[in-house]
Amino acid sequence: MNEVILAMLAGFIVGVIFSALKLPIPAPPVLSGIMGIVGVYLGGKAYAMIIERFFS
Repeated sequence: MNEVILAMLAGFIVGVIFSALKLPIPAPPVLSGIMGIVGVYLGGKAYAMIIERFFS
């Protein structure tokens, strides 16, 4: 849970800095960004499961 809070704090600080400098926020559109993160997570879990099941 500590990692989640630190990640959110870091994102908040970056958002404030980018807004203060009038730069575009360095993030993809909301839904596609979330789906990209979910896809990366699921791909990592699938890889670990495949390696464990077939190569251990």
